[in-house]
Amino acid sequence: QVQLVESGGGLVQPGGSLRLSCAASGFTLDAYGIGWFRQAPGEEREGVSAIGYEDGRPYYADSVEGRFTISRDVAKNTVYLQMTSLKPEDTAVYYCAKGSRYLREPYGSSWTRHNRYDGWGQGTQVTVSS
Repeated sequence: QVQLVESGGGLVQPGGSLRLSCAASGFTLDAYGIGWFRQAPGEEREGVSAIGYEDGRPYYADSVEGRFTISRDVAKNTVYLQMTSLKPEDTAVYYCAKGSRYLREPYGSSWTRHNRYDGWGQGTQVTVSS
């Protein structure tokens, strides 16, 4: 059974940092990719970052490029999202998702499409505010 559990969210001041974790079970990270998405109130869920299953290649949205870093620990079956230089507009619920068999590398822009994922975590709240 596929399960994804996010953790690490919280309240942080602008310019601060947080590290989110996504613990996966029921599949392995060297066979399926993982994406991070976020959803702010009244907004659509948007892709933030993804990591490839072959060699851990990272993918980023323009809005977070240079500030966020995605990584994985295959032995722990866990993906991380290190977020730095956080801005108020980063405030959202963050979700990790398991890539489906239709999310194949190289991803191109496909990693941002919700329908390329077939399992979602419950989300973790990130609030950036002074």
